Amino acid sequence: MIQTAQNQGTTTANAQLDVELRKVFKVFEGKTAVRGVDLNIHQGEFFSILGPSGCGKTTTLRMIAGFDLPSAGEVMIRGKSMTQTPPYRRPVNTVFQSYALFNHLNVSENIAFGLKIRKVGKAETQDKVREALHLVQMEEFAGRYPYQLSGGQQQRVALARALVNRPAVLLLDEPLGALDLKLRKQMQMELTSLHEELGMTFIMVTHDQEEAMSMSDRIAVMNEGRIEQIGSPQSMYERPATEFVAKFLGDTNLLKGQVEAIDRDNLTINTTHGLKIVVSRDDEADDFHVGSNVVVSLRPEKVDLSLYAPDSSVNCFTGELANIMYLGTHINYIVKLETGDYLTVRQPNNGGTLPELHTPVYAFWNINNCLPLHES
Repeated sequence: MIQTAQNQGTTTANAQLDVELRKVFKVFEGKTAVRGVDLNIHQGEFFSILGPSGCGKTTTLRMIAGFDLPSAGEVMIRGKSMTQTPPYRRPVNTVFQSYALFNHLNVSENIAFGLKIRKVGKAETQDKVREALHLVQMEEFAGRYPYQLSGGQQQRVALARALVNRPAVLLLDEPLGALDLKLRKQMQMELTSLHEELGMTFIMVTHDQEEAMSMSDRIAVMNEGRIEQIGSPQSMYERPATEFVAKFLGDTNLLKGQVEAIDRDNLTINTTHGLKIVVSRDDEADDFHVGSNVVVSLRPEKVDLSLYAPDSSVNCFTGELANIMYLGTHINYIVKLETGDYLTVRQPNNGGTLPELHTPVYAFWNINNCLPLHES
C-alpha cells in the first residue's frame, strides 16, 4: 500500500582546522548561555549549528565573530587565539538575517564599504566589487539602492559585501530566515553552489532542520547551551545519540518502555502500553541491560502500512487510521494502535484513492529501522 525514503559530508581527521572552540562558556547576568562548548571546524567545511531559540547557537557564532567574548575557554581561528583580537581584525565576515545594508549607499558602495575602511586602493576596490557582484549575479543592480531590491537581492548584496574581502571563514546568522519558502529554497541552492565554488569555510546558525540537513557537511545540534551531537546530516538523522536530537532533527515516534530481554543480536523492549518491540543490537546498545529504561525512536517514513497481515509478526501491530493529511509529495497518516499508542506514518504519494478514516491497518517495520535511546 505504501513504501519508504540521503546527503552525507565527511571530513578527514588531519584536515586543517579553521575554527576551534575549547571549553567555551558564556555567562550573561548570572545566566549561562553557552556551557563548555568544544568544536573543531575544518577548512572548507559547510558547518551548521542547529537548535531551538535560546539554545546558545547565535551566542556561539558571535563569539567566533568577536562581537561577544567568552566568559571562559578559548576561540581559535587558523591556529591563533582570538582572545585579544577585535572583530574587525579577525579573518571572518558575518551575514546577518537583517542583511544590515546601508540604505544611503547603492549596491556597489555597500559592497565596497569594508574595502574603504581598510583603505584599499580605488582600482583594486573596483575590481574586487566587480568580482563580488559577478559572484552573486548582481552586476546589473550595481547602481540601485537597498530599498529598490527584493529580499533575495538584498541577501545577495549582503553576501557579496561579506565575501569581497575573501575572509577565511564566512559566518551566516539565520541568513535565509527573512525570505519566503520558495525564495529560501532557491537561496539554499545558491549558497551551496557558492560554497563549492569558493572552497571557503561556512559556519551557519539556523533553527531550520531541513535547511541545515540539505546544505551542511556536518551539523552540531545544541540544546540549553550544550552540544548534544555532531555529525553528518545522514549519520545524525539515522543514528541520533539522544532523545532530543531524534525529536529536533526531523520527525520521529518515541515509544517509552523497558528492556525485557537481550540476546546476541537484538533487544526486546516492552513499552509502557504493552507493545513488544524488537530492536537490532549494535555497539551503541551495549550499555543497555534488562530493566533499563529506554525510548525507541522510529522515523515516520520507516513504518509500512498494509490492509493485510504481513509475513512477519515482529514489530507488527494492528490499528486504524485516525487521521489522514494529504501534503502533495507525501501523505501523513496517524495510526491509532489497539494499545492506544499513536504512530505518525509518512508515505510517498504514489497516486490512487486515499483510504477512509478508521480503516483497519497493520503498521510494521524492520528491526533495523528503530533505535533504542536512553530516556532523557
